Amino acid sequence: MSKKLVIKVTVGSDAPERCSQAFTVAAVAVASGVDVSLWLTGESAWFALPGRAAEFELPHAAPLPDLIDSILAAGRVTLCTQCAARRDISEKDVIEGVRIAGAQVFVQEVMADGTQALVY
Repeated sequence: MSKKLVIKVTVGSDAPERCSQAFTVAAVAVASGVDVSLWLTGESAWFALPGRAAEFELPHAAPLPDLIDSILAAGRVTLCTQCAARRDISEKDVIEGVRIAGAQVFVQEVMADGTQALVY
């Protein structure tokens, strides 16, 4: 049985340490061979747009664009449907490889056997 990690990020620049921790844990898990699904919700939704992660700064933290690239290379990044709609973000706006999906897909992912879910 393979292990899967689903991480939901609910914060962005409004809570930089929590935000950075979520992306760091996701990137480290991907590098460790874990099947990772990262969900962008709330203020983290903005990081689905090209260039927005580069605006994020936190001393002594890995650059957010690098973390996102590593997660996308071997994992999945999903932008919450409602969060995208509230910010007028569509599929044509997001970074290549980011999908938009809703609560039904999230629930399916977290309820799968062998899955651990974390919320930041």
